[in-house]
Amino acid sequence: MVFRLILFILYAIVVSLTAILLGYGAREFHILLFLVINQLLILSIAFFRSHFSGLHLFKTDAIISIMDRFLLIVIAGYLLFISNSDLITIDSFVYIQTICYFITFIVGWTVLNKQIKGPFFHWDFKGSLEIIKQSLPYAALILLMLLYNRSDAVILERIHVNGRIEAGFYAQGFRLLDALYMFGMIFAGLLFPMFSRLLKNAIDEVTPLLQTAGNLLVGGSIVIVTISLFNAQFFLDLLYHNVNSSSVFSFKFLISCFIPICINFIFGTLLTANGNLKTLNVISFSAVVFSIGLNLFIIPGYGAVGAALVALCTQSLVALIQMYYGLKCIQLKLSFKDFLPYVILIVSMILFGYNLQLLQLNPLLAVCIFTLFGLFLLFVLSLIDIKNIKKIIFSKA
Repeated sequence: MVFRLILFILYAIVVSLTAILLGYGAREFHILLFLVINQLLILSIAFFRSHFSGLHLFKTDAIISIMDRFLLIVIAGYLLFISNSDLITIDSFVYIQTICYFITFIVGWTVLNKQIKGPFFHWDFKGSLEIIKQSLPYAALILLMLLYNRSDAVILERIHVNGRIEAGFYAQGFRLLDALYMFGMIFAGLLFPMFSRLLKNAIDEVTPLLQTAGNLLVGGSIVIVTISLFNAQFFLDLLYHNVNSSSVFSFKFLISCFIPICINFIFGTLLTANGNLKTLNVISFSAVVFSIGLNLFIIPGYGAVGAALVALCTQSLVALIQMYYGLKCIQLKLSFKDFLPYVILIVSMILFGYNLQLLQLNPLLAVCIFTLFGLFLLFVLSLIDIKNIKKIIFSKA
């Protein structure tokens, strides 16, 4: 805990220096200060959750994982829809986030304190150096993943002629992808301790878990992405007042990233649990070079749409490579038969979507019908198998 606080101070200094180099003003610095505090709270909550996952307290982990967002929806939702919408500014929204994260932090700390007895604030310098040595590959991996996942928006804002406007178009679609990303992260957090235990004690049971995770995440992502592609304008109009073609096209490319992202959650988690950190770092470094290089070339001419297309290409490339090494590490070979349910799902969803558009129904009704059809296909194709899910959840192995 003490070492994390020291690292946080160094992190805050680096962020502040970066802000100075980028020419931030007083108001931007003020907001940044609270965002940095929020980052400390977020990372501390994640630290608590890692203990809950390791102890297999999955219900506790699930509750803590959504508590801050639930509180944010309740408080900000009240101010927006019941009280006075003028109360919500970028500043007040950040303050509300801080309050929600702090409450979740206190709850997480209280629960953790009951599970693990202290002392929590004893600093062992040699122990800290050992932690750095052991965690450096993980830290490098996280940094590289952040670079190829998040650098595109910064590059877009900085090098395009209308950088801030294009970054706004990009952000409109990215926010929805980011929300879905959080859902996948929760799933990956559950998979990691399961993969770790099975790889060590019962490697034969990794394949069923991998198959179930793939069916749920990849199958579900295909349904979500297909519905989003056919209803992009409708979804963006629900959230924003001014939506143009750049926003819609960039959203379509960005939301399509969710399929390879889900593949990355599965096989990236498997490789991490298996200790293939060097492989993951090489893949991520290659993705950073590919993403930044292609963005520098495409963004000046194509703006937000170009950045979104590069994001899709990068995520797809990473997914294919991680899938290859993930299957290799457990010596599993896939045939066309294994991919057939996904092919049927994609073709069926696209055909249904086109025919649904011809009916010119109310957009909300069309989305509801499309969603029900997607769920129906997931069950028919056995991509959602309740018995198999129960078996994995309640199996002591």
